[in-house]
Amino acid sequence: MRRYAPLIGTVLMLSLAPYAGIAEIRERPKLIDVVNDKGGNVLEMVQQRERLARSGKTVRIRGYCRSACTMLITMPNACLGPYARIGFHAPRIPNTSIIPPYVDQIMGSYYRNGIRQRWFGGWNQSLGMNVISAREYVRLDPQTRICKGLIKSKKR
Repeated sequence: MRRYAPLIGTVLMLSLAPYAGIAEIRERPKLIDVVNDKGGNVLEMVQQRERLARSGKTVRIRGYCRSACTMLITMPNACLGPYARIGFHAPRIPNTSIIPPYVDQIMGSYYRNGIRQRWFGGWNQSLGMNVISAREYVRLDPQTRICKGLIKSKKR
């Protein structure tokens, strides 16, 4: 157990780090829009995902969705805006380039198909942002839906 103490400390520190996402979350009667989410604390995003999944509302992920935000895309009630940009990089201890153990496994557990393959094929160790379009995301994970009703206007 002692040899795991530094790892446990790292995971706890990550769970206590503030959520860095500056997302705009707009709730409507039947919709929740998550707009321009930079990501943030992985464990907080797990909780946010559970709340959004239980909401019973369609969750539209729009604008950019980076880092921990990407864990929301595979919710059964989620869809991607057709002009969304999705970014993946290794989870890091805030303000460092240190990649903590196990956090990438937590994130990877929310990915499917080709996205999961790319994640464990190197995105999970990349300090740079790997950005793909909504259409590319759907090509890699055909279970993902593009949101209906958002296709006509880029600015919505």
